[in-house]
Amino acid sequence: MATLILVRHGRSTANTAGLLAGWTPGVALDERGAEQAAALPARLAAVPLAAAVTSPLQRCRETLAPLLAARPELALHTDDRIGECHYGDWSNRKLSELSDEPLMKIVQQHPSAAAFPGGESMRAMQARAVDAVREWNARIEEEHGSDAVFLMCSHGDIIKSLVADALGMHLDLFQRIHVDPCSVTAVRYTPTRPFLLRLGDTGDFGSLAPRPARAPDPAAADTATFESAAETGGNAVVGGGAGAA
Repeated sequence: MATLILVRHGRSTANTAGLLAGWTPGVALDERGAEQAAALPARLAAVPLAAAVTSPLQRCRETLAPLLAARPELALHTDDRIGECHYGDWSNRKLSELSDEPLMKIVQQHPSAAAFPGGESMRAMQARAVDAVREWNARIEEEHGSDAVFLMCSHGDIIKSLVADALGMHLDLFQRIHVDPCSVTAVRYTPTRPFLLRLGDTGDFGSLAPRPARAPDPAAADTATFESAAETGGNAVVGGGAGAA
């Protein structure tokens, strides 16, 4: 079966503002995100791509624009199923405010039971994304052969949930996975099992350096993934994906 390259969109204006963007319109790449997108064609230069599939959201389309300009022959498809989680009433709210919501603890520790008010559940989010990947895998293999490689540009929580599925992990463990903006994750699918080839690869290990110490806040423990994401331009999300979405 095909090999899937998952690209998280570049750093967005919502990431730097500490907002849980979701499907909020008009969320674009910030200056750093645009730089990350511009570097993507060179990073993937050695990889032949049969097709590219994108979330319909602006920040994903902007991330792929330089790659498509460098490869005008590359077919682009849009699939709503790999769009960001529908956060409903939480959309476009500050992550710092959401940390006090009782639901946040469920999102962080028991995401398979989490459903966003006015939005969707995290189980539904993962199910639609996995369905999309399975269908695109079959389509790409039929049209381009079993050694084909294709790309999807999506969002932090979506990519994390796909990695969890590929590893046979329960969704309740997916918060242990981290993918930075414009990072590359690769999964090779076979008839018997998937293989995770890359995870959140940016080619830059600067984010592994210790951050300056600050006063501990026990109440903020469950939202640490959001804060670290915002500081590093990483997964400012609900699961390490939201907010960065």
